[in-house]
Amino acid sequence: MSYNTITFEIDEGVAVLTLNRPDKFNSFNTEMHEEVRDALKVARTDDSIRCLLLTGNGRAFCAGQDLGDRSVAAGEEMPDLGESVEKNYNPLIRAINNLDMPVICAVNGIAAGAGSSVALACDIVLAARSASFLQAFCKIGVIPDSGSTWMLPRLVGMARAKGLALLGDKLPAEKAEEWGLIWQCVDDDKLQEESLAMAKHFATQPTKGLSLIKRALKASTANSLDEQLELEKEFMRIAGCTDDYREGVAAFMEKRPANFKGK
Repeated sequence: MSYNTITFEIDEGVAVLTLNRPDKFNSFNTEMHEEVRDALKVARTDDSIRCLLLTGNGRAFCAGQDLGDRSVAAGEEMPDLGESVEKNYNPLIRAINNLDMPVICAVNGIAAGAGSSVALACDIVLAARSASFLQAFCKIGVIPDSGSTWMLPRLVGMARAKGLALLGDKLPAEKAEEWGLIWQCVDDDKLQEESLAMAKHFATQPTKGLSLIKRALKASTANSLDEQLELEKEFMRIAGCTDDYREGVAAFMEKRPANFKGK
């Protein structure tokens, strides 16, 4: 597959999607939205893919929206930003969040605006020690979008979420790890190696079971305890019917590594 603004490679069950507009800090324009949408469709429909790794090329992970597509001169009609969110960013976040496989984000540099939201929509976020997160929306008079107002309070609490969103200060990767915003901060020269190793690990694991874990944890934010217990019962019933469950138990009893197929 040939793209202009991203690269997309599949190997050993891992799909690596790299945002590739380094001269624009990997900011989103219309073409990038279309290409990422296409790549995520492949990830969703290709049964050989059991983990998605999302990262960026160059000094930035993603600077959010390319404001060159949004500049408004005096006297010009104002753009409908809600339409842009509805058409591009909301479907993007839903597509990442709803993938039935682990999604890892390797934040190699600044993750600003919607770029931060995209990273936080992934299941596990690794960040280079020099990377940072920036809720830049307040700097141009708009609100955090792409799920940030939903994710931030749940990840770091309301007080810190308000500080990040209203002040728009950079949050270094080390502090992001300390606050629980991301999974792990790693040395810059280890980011690619460690994120790919994690992706390859997930590609050998019981994918169906992992997808059920994701769904159960997501549902817990709205469910009562009783509702969650019922959900766990139903998901255990589904998991117990998979070939991977049979293989996992057999491998445990036989004291050997499991050979999961992801089904």
